Parts: sequence; C-alpha cells; structure tokens
Amino acid sequence: MTDWEKHYVDGMTPWEKGGAAPALVQALEKSPLTGRILVPGCGLGHDVRAIAAASPDAKIVGLDVAPSALEQAETFPKAGKESYFLGDLFNLPSEMIGSFDWVWEHTCFCAIDPSMRDDYVVAVGDSLSEKGQLFGVFFLNPYDEEHREEDHRPPFGTTVDELERRFAPTFEILRSWEPDVAYPGREGLEWMMSMRKIPK
Repeated sequence: MTDWEKHYVDGMTPWEKGGAAPALVQALEKSPLTGRILVPGCGLGHDVRAIAAASPDAKIVGLDVAPSALEQAETFPKAGKESYFLGDLFNLPSEMIGSFDWVWEHTCFCAIDPSMRDDYVVAVGDSLSEKGQLFGVFFLNPYDEEHREEDHRPPFGTTVDELERRFAPTFEILRSWEPDVAYPGREGLEWMMSMRKIPK
C-alpha cells in the first residue's frame, strides 16, 4: 500500500499541480455545487478551495489520510466554508455516513489499488445522502515511458467502459464526457462523469 504521508514529507508529489483541476474550475463557472460536499484524497486542497470560492454557502470537507497534506492545506487562506479532516474514505466516522449532498472525485479513484474500486463505489455511496450526487474527473491513461501499467503503482488508469460498469449498480449516470480543459499534458486523457445515487 502506498505511504502517502511519506510522499508529502519527502516532497515526492508529482500529482501536485499547484491549482484546482481545470475541468472543475470550468464546471463551477456554469454550475456551482451546493450543500455539503466531500472531497476524498484532497491533498493540498486546491479543489476544495475552488469549490468553496464558487459556493460561499456550501460546506466542503477535504478528506485525506496524510497529515502533512492537510497541514499544508490549512496554510492557504480560507476561500469559504471549507474544512479538512484526517481520515480514510473506506472507514468514515458514523457522522459522515449519508451526510453529503455531493462527492467531488479527482485524484482518489486513480490513486487506490484497482482491486479496491468496487469498495470505493460503496464507500462513496455510503457517504452520500439518499439523493446525493457524485461528480468527478477520472484519469484514463496516466502511463508514459517512465510510468508503465505493468509497474503497478499509482496513478492507475481506467476506461470509460470500466467506469460505467463499476458505478452503474449504485449510481445513475447523468452525463459522461471528455472535458474541454485539463492540466498540461493531460489533454484527451481524462473523462468527466456526473452521477446520482440510486435510492436503495
């Protein structure tokens, strides 16, 4: 299992881009998120602050397993009603179960071992209220000459077919599309999805 705290302590964070996901920023310009929002694997909190800035009344919780990541996140000026919580998506405290209106996914799904992806779907579903929604950008192909799929280390790629197959039993897929914008070098390698939890 990846030692995320060590990565932050050692400054080995190639996923750290210094700003929120461009596709999220673009989406928020058209439709800010509202209510209570969970951002799992939030790292330094760039996405958290982008959501907070676009939605002054929303309460956003940035969740991460690395204390050093959250310590750094707390050093940035507040953008709204955001807060940070040290914890594991797969072992949320009872008060977080069923309490969120939205989950924003950016770097969590690709960071966990692919064997945990069905557990991820369950965990996200459990965190959401009955009519909660999942909105995210997924890294389809993170591989290059230095980072090969056979190395079996994060980030792990996926496909649109896999995303639809894994999420469909728990979520109604409202929209699925390739974003117009991305971090430099990720153009055409990401996929966005908007989903609503299917009531049990």
